[in-house]
Amino acid sequence: MIPDLYLADLEAKPAALAALAGALETGDPFAGIPPGIRRVLLLGMGSSRYAAQVVALRLRAAGVDAVAEYASAALSYPPGPDTLVVAISATGGSRETLDAVARHRGRSFVLALTNHPDSAVTEGADLVVPMVAGEERGGVACRTFQHTLALLLALGERLTAPGRDVPGLIRRTAEATADLLDRRDEWLEPAATLLDGPNGVYTIAPAEHLSSAEQSALMFREGPRRAADACETGDWAHVDVYLTKTLDYRAVLFPGSRYDEQAMDWIRQRGSTVLTVGGDLPGAKASVRYLHDDDPDVALLTETLVAELVAARWWLA
Repeated sequence: MIPDLYLADLEAKPAALAALAGALETGDPFAGIPPGIRRVLLLGMGSSRYAAQVVALRLRAAGVDAVAEYASAALSYPPGPDTLVVAISATGGSRETLDAVARHRGRSFVLALTNHPDSAVTEGADLVVPMVAGEERGGVACRTFQHTLALLLALGERLTAPGRDVPGLIRRTAEATADLLDRRDEWLEPAATLLDGPNGVYTIAPAEHLSSAEQSALMFREGPRRAADACETGDWAHVDVYLTKTLDYRAVLFPGSRYDEQAMDWIRQRGSTVLTVGGDLPGAKASVRYLHDDDPDVALLTETLVAELVAARWWLA
């Protein structure tokens, strides 16, 4: 992994998103999914699973029997002709995902979502969908995470037919991403200083955006090798609140949960430090706002860039 190339990968996000939007406008990559699908099983590890779990939640809310699982799980749904298996691997070579797909190949409909269409995960797949993220020369899954989310949202549109303009959403996401990049001289150094404590960084997000907290924490661990942990906002009061009692607790909070105030009440009482991204909350030390952050789908696709850029700054230092 190379920090300056990781930063370059982040700076290339708007152009990559524009390319993805153009590809989706050209044709539906999910058109080959057959009718009669009764169950959707999304498989992946790391960032792939982070993205999959929030989309599985959306699919269930729309009435689709969908679940995102660790590809490494020994127990899972049995294969069957009415099951759509979405194998997600940016590199196409994740051992756990390959092992999980092997149980379904030829028995379920297998869709391979990868940034490398000629990789091992595509072997025997019934449909291959490229991520169109370009080469991540820094060695960190950042653009591929964003593109995985966008394409899984497009898959959700295909399966539930609500009619959302996904290419338009991706273009607005490119604008939001460019806005954060263009204005980083205003917000990045203060944010990096605010979060730079002796006890690591904590990330908090509602279940519907939990991938943002998990990906952000991963970026702090993977690049600058800082201690970092993610938590769901409502669950925070049951599992992480205790840390505010004894640690110099510093967190990135993505607003949007009905339990934001519950968490912030404890944070204010204990004098902890919170940076909000995409919204303002009473008691937060600072907030980072960006273009279109009032659109929850744009926020889902954009907001991890704040942590990614902070991680890049620390890593380069």
